[in-house]
Amino acid sequence: MDLNKIPKQFCDNVNIGYNPETVILALASGQNLSVFALTPQHAKRLLLSLGHNIKEFEKNFGEIKTEWSPGIQSPIQIVDLNKK
Repeated sequence: MDLNKIPKQFCDNVNIGYNPETVILALASGQNLSVFALTPQHAKRLLLSLGHNIKEFEKNFGEIKTEWSPGIQSPIQIVDLNKK
């Protein structure tokens, strides 16, 4: 798969939920919402892959300065996507 040839959307909000069998990722892009279900094992592989790629990115482009703020709200919320 050539990632340079695939159309891209900017993801401006991510919501994650889980139960013992499934991890749910809801990715918002403007008015569009895509929801993906993963096994816990695949979700952990995604975490490891993101960590690896972020380290490689920072080697090439420098440290990404950010902090994690649980509960931070995006300007676009899921409830806004449900309004008509």
